[in-house]
Amino acid sequence: MTKKEKSMEEELNEDKQREAEEVLAKEEEKKAKKNQKRWYIVHTYSGYENKVKVNLEKRIEYMNMGDKIFRIEVPQKTVTQMRGGKKQEREEKIFPGYVLVEMIMDEDSWYVVRHTSGVTKFVGSAKRPIPARDSEIKKIINRSTSQSQKIELDVKAGDKVRITSGPFADFIADIIEVYPDKSKLRANVSIFGRETPVELEYKQINKI
Repeated sequence: MTKKEKSMEEELNEDKQREAEEVLAKEEEKKAKKNQKRWYIVHTYSGYENKVKVNLEKRIEYMNMGDKIFRIEVPQKTVTQMRGGKKQEREEKIFPGYVLVEMIMDEDSWYVVRHTSGVTKFVGSAKRPIPARDSEIKKIINRSTSQSQKIELDVKAGDKVRITSGPFADFIADIIEVYPDKSKLRANVSIFGRETPVELEYKQINKI
């Protein structure tokens, strides 16, 4: 074999080796992606979100799936209601009928979640659940853990309220408009015989 032929053979072998390494690298990448934990959104029967969380946590422990199913979240926020001048706090689901599950998706983990009591389906196609974007999940979790609270008040335009704080404390006001999304309202206050519109927060008033 001439030096030239030997060189060509070596080059062919090197090319084959490179191709084999590229194929192996792609297979490893696919395997890594397959074994990557991702967030999935699970649809549940209405009102069963917390029950699904408890049931799934029990199944994970019983079926030894802690290495494939990691976290279950039911996004909630605290809502403060003002009724009869008293504050009442309750938890409100941000996305009723949905639960977030962080997991490595394979046949076993899919089976455990899908056949948990109260679960109806994964969000995605019937055959292939679609993972949620990490950025979306972060926004949802940050929203549910935020310290800000939504305040609800059972008042409407035309109701009379007593102002409990601020420059108009102890004044009686007539509500003109209510802005539930901002937890604020506009009301008329009688000052020196003249009706003066003021903007108030829910926490500044009591319904009469």
